[in-house]
Amino acid sequence: MTLLHTLIAFFVALGTLVVVHELGHYLVARWCGVKVLRFSVGMGRVIWSRRFGRDQTEWALSILPLGGYVKMLDAREQDLQDISEANLKREFTRQSVWRRIAIVAAGPIANFLLAILLFAGLYMHGVPEPVPVLRAAATQSVAHQSGLRAGDRITAINGAPVHVWSEVRWKLMQLVLEKADARLDVERPNPNGSGKLLNTVSLPLGSIAADDLEGDFLAKLGLSLARPPAVLGKIMDGPAKTAGLQTGDRITAIDGAPVQDGLAFVETVRESAGKPLTLEAVRGNAPFTVRVTPESVEEEGSGKRIGRIKVEVPLAPEMATVSDDLFTALAKGARRTWDTSVMSIKMIGKMVIGQVSLKNITGPITIADYAGQTARVGLVSYLSFLAFISISLGVMNLLPIPVLDGGHLLYYALEILTGRPVSERFGEIAQRAGLGILMALMLVAAFNDIVRLMFQG
Repeated sequence: MTLLHTLIAFFVALGTLVVVHELGHYLVARWCGVKVLRFSVGMGRVIWSRRFGRDQTEWALSILPLGGYVKMLDAREQDLQDISEANLKREFTRQSVWRRIAIVAAGPIANFLLAILLFAGLYMHGVPEPVPVLRAAATQSVAHQSGLRAGDRITAINGAPVHVWSEVRWKLMQLVLEKADARLDVERPNPNGSGKLLNTVSLPLGSIAADDLEGDFLAKLGLSLARPPAVLGKIMDGPAKTAGLQTGDRITAIDGAPVQDGLAFVETVRESAGKPLTLEAVRGNAPFTVRVTPESVEEEGSGKRIGRIKVEVPLAPEMATVSDDLFTALAKGARRTWDTSVMSIKMIGKMVIGQVSLKNITGPITIADYAGQTARVGLVSYLSFLAFISISLGVMNLLPIPVLDGGHLLYYALEILTGRPVSERFGEIAQRAGLGILMALMLVAAFNDIVRLMFQG
């Protein structure tokens, strides 16, 4: 069922993005007076079609589900000898260069508009996310050496307010690509217990390379979310119950070493299979000490032996839900779409000059995997994924590769500069080169997908 759900989530996402992209071309073509012959979802042989409208446009499903197209009346593709004079005026190449630019650009623009609307809907709905309160960092980490401490709450980065952890990650990712350092405004708990202390910390990002952005680069800086104290939840039959531990007990130390939080407690227990541990704890206001030996069990998937004492420990960080009104949400959606597009272009540029690995190029297998994962998490995650993929599709189609929309826009830009269309010979050579580039990118994406699949397996 997991495979089926993944495939359904993938094809729903792909179908939505293709339809929106091609609708952009279709609607602007109609608005410009160009006759549309076929609107196809999918490529290759048509397996189902119906004709509608004044022009009897053919709406079709084609056999290959990856992509789609809008076929217009075009002298480069059809014999126009039997076409009426009225329809000849609606032929694509007879339109002004600005109309052709509008028709070609409408597809990627439609993808950007979809992303803006999806982000705006998510911002209006409100999404529960972790607040950026920090966990204690290792003393040798960049975060600790910069002056960040446990309990610090990040409120702004380089003057831009942040409210949730994802915004912190996003802004720091942008700064890494820009090769700039971060200035963090933080609220720090007052040692005397009253109010908060405001502080500004300079966080150098030079240790993070663009390739590191694919993984958890925040952890490399020493930044991680604060977790609740090690307070025990439900006690099951096992070592914890045998040792006399009870729900509500707070673990303060293990073998004399202080326990930072619930996550540190769980990690220590996992690493101590079959090893007796001395736990210092507090029940109510009364401290006590017990000895417990985690049983050794095999971890699912890895085959590794880990320790367990059969007790639940809450680990969820502090959460916040931020929701906006319509106009604020639209503005934030537009800004997020713009920022994501710019960052995507920067990543592509760094790949071209070799500063970012080509392993960041992903294909349909990885996209399908992410579609399935986000769909299983929930609708909010799936729609967020859909927005990011829509932006990626828009950016990719604007690349100046001849077989893509961006290549055609490049032709039209040359036509504006030179005062005449590019020659057919130039167009043929460019098409072949563009197809070669696109095939090479597809092979790289397929290779990366297979490597990821093998590694995960």
